[in-house]
Amino acid sequence: MKFKTLLIYLMGIGYVWVGFQHFIDTSFFLKIMPPSFPFHKESVYISGVLEILFGSGIIIKKTRFFASWGIILLLIAVYPANIYLAYSENAQQAIGVSSFFASWVRLPIQFALISLAYFSSKN
Repeated sequence: MKFKTLLIYLMGIGYVWVGFQHFIDTSFFLKIMPPSFPFHKESVYISGVLEILFGSGIIIKKTRFFASWGIILLLIAVYPANIYLAYSENAQQAIGVSSFFASWVRLPIQFALISLAYFSSKN
């Protein structure tokens, strides 16, 4: 199996797993939602559905291009929650992470994930 194929399968499984976590542990995701953002619970559920959909879609070669771009757009859409987590001590304490992890590890990881999704969209 090629490295890229393995990476795509791991990404797909990862996104599906995290998508299901939106329904299993909704409170975790609610804790990192910016207070000014409306429809917290609905947004968590919608992003969970999209992660499951795009995670499944990236595994299937026929839908990979669109699923990859869906992941990219979703990662951009949820980035404000990651920024909020990076700057909110309350959110960090609520999910038990350090400010170092929230800002210097988690924020750049989003860019790496976007790059991987873009890489996956290419034949």
